[in-house]
Order: sequence, then structure tokens, then C-alpha cells
Amino acid sequence: MSNKYKEAGVDISKGYETVDKIRKHINKTNNIGTMSNIGAFGGLFDLSKYNVKHPVLVSGTDGVGTKLLIAQEAGINNTIGIDLVAMCVNDVITVLSQPLYFLDYIATGKLKPDTVEEIIEGITKGCVEAGCALIGGETAEMPDMYFNNHYDLAGYVTGVVEKNAIPNVNNVREGNIVIGIKSSGLHSNGYSLVRKILFKDNNLKLDDFIIELDCQLKEELLKPTIIYVNAINAIKNIIKINSIAHITGGGFIENIPRSLPNNLGVTLNESNIEILPIFKYLEKLGNIPHEEMFNIFNMGIGMVIIVDKKDSKKAIELINKAGYIAKAIGKVTEKPGVKII
Repeated sequence: MSNKYKEAGVDISKGYETVDKIRKHINKTNNIGTMSNIGAFGGLFDLSKYNVKHPVLVSGTDGVGTKLLIAQEAGINNTIGIDLVAMCVNDVITVLSQPLYFLDYIATGKLKPDTVEEIIEGITKGCVEAGCALIGGETAEMPDMYFNNHYDLAGYVTGVVEKNAIPNVNNVREGNIVIGIKSSGLHSNGYSLVRKILFKDNNLKLDDFIIELDCQLKEELLKPTIIYVNAINAIKNIIKINSIAHITGGGFIENIPRSLPNNLGVTLNESNIEILPIFKYLEKLGNIPHEEMFNIFNMGIGMVIIVDKKDSKKAIELINKAGYIAKAIGKVTEKPGVKII
């Protein structure tokens, strides 16, 4: 062990201890392409194990924003890893890819093996649900960069899709049905505004029980982001999917147009969207214009799928059978943009 390095605030032995603690969790994520054990300089993955004739690799990277501060203050670190995986895999499945492998980056001021193990426990749960292997990562101890119990997370995922299976947004037509799949709540977006409204403007505490939410604030704010891989897998080989949008930061207004040709838009029926209590609570408490809410939050819809009208009922049935809650929330129109009625 380097005593000089320890004097600078970095304890190498804690790194070894961390690897030992997380190994048992990581092994749970192994899939048919896994080749290497954790701790190597590079993560290996055998793509030939997958029956893909013309493979296209799809990559995505993301974090969970200031939701991390909620987890750290609450001392609840075993769900934020699910969010990290979800934010990455929910992006790459919009082109119908199957997530293959995941890598994480954890940076902290003082390495605490138990805390890292809790984070990795969540990451592995997310990977198992998404069907991807956790094949590597980096844990960095940087005492002058982060203070107290603060840490930062980033994730990276690679998926694969058959080239001729990639949805083409130009197949979207007027009259296509917009299917919305329910979210668990805030997911991992908008937390800078959420924290301002709740804690800076109204002096609420994480342990406060909120009648409108029927739970403590920390319970609502730390609900994990839903992973939609199995929802897409339930229909992608049966239903022709014209386009998919992951509803993240920017809400409906910014994300749905990304899945449409420039000359088309959508009309959504608000009566078909189950706006969750947390959004109604924030809108009232923060005095946010109702229209603006749809440009910030997911409002209860985490994923949008666009299909031909004739396929919509079957798609909804299959998604619900897979354990999600889906319904038709609108249709594609000739007028660009997102109109909510």
C-alpha cells in the first residue's frame, strides 16, 4: 500500500476492498456474450454469440443529474444505479436494439466500499432487467474534487440491432397512433427545478410526509426510473414500430418531435394521460403554468411508441401483458409540433 498516496487522501486498499465487494453482484449480470471478469483493463464481449446477420452497434451514455443529491442526503444508494442503467438503455432501445453490455463510472471524494457496493447493487439490478452484462467500469477517488459523502455517476451502454430492423421515422404517417407507456414518476429528469421548489422555496424536508403523495418525499423522489426494454421486446418482432421516443428532459414538447419527420406532429389527449400526483403537486406548489409542465417533465409517460392504427390495440395488449401500463394517448397529424388538448 502506498502511504504517500494515502497521505494525499487516496486509499488504494479501499479500491481493492471495493472490487471484492462488488464482484458477487456483477457476476449476476453475465449473459451469453460475457468473456472477461471484472478487474481487467478492458471489458471483452463476444458479439458472435448473437444471431445477427448485419449487426449495427448502438451506444449511449448518460447520468442521473441532481437526483444524486437526493440519494446522498437520504443515505439511500441502492436504487440510483437502476436509474443510471435505465437512462442509458431507454435511449438505445428507441432503435429496437438489444442492450449487450454496460460500463459505469463512479467518482467520489472518499471511497467508501459499502456505499459503492450499494450503488453497484442497483446497477446490477438494472442490468439484469435490461438483459445486459456489466463488464467493467471505473471507481475514482478524488478528495479535492468531491466533498463529504458526494459522488457522481455516469453510465455507458452498447446494444445491437439488425440493420434492416431499425425504425425509419419517414414511415410515420398522419393517423398513426401514439401509445404512451406509464412512468413511475419523475424518473431522472427535472430534479434541479424539483429541488428548488421543494427545498429552497418551500423549506420541505426529505422525511416530510406529503398527504397529496401518500408517502414521504424521499420515497417519491427516489422511485427508480422504469426500464422499458421488455416492453419493446414484447412487440418488436410482432408489430411494425414506426418510431419511439424516450420522454426525458424536455418532456413531450422536445422529445416526441425527435421521433417524427419534420413535416408531421402529434395531437395528444390529456384525458388519456394519467398525470401522476407528483406532477400535480409540483405544478401547484411551484406555480408552474400547466402547458410548461409538459415541456419539463414526463407527466406520467416514460416512453412513446408510434404504430399504424391497425396495430395499436395489439401493441397495447402485448405491452400490458409484459407487465407495463400502456394506452393510446394521441395520433400523428399533418401540423408539426406537439399539441395537447
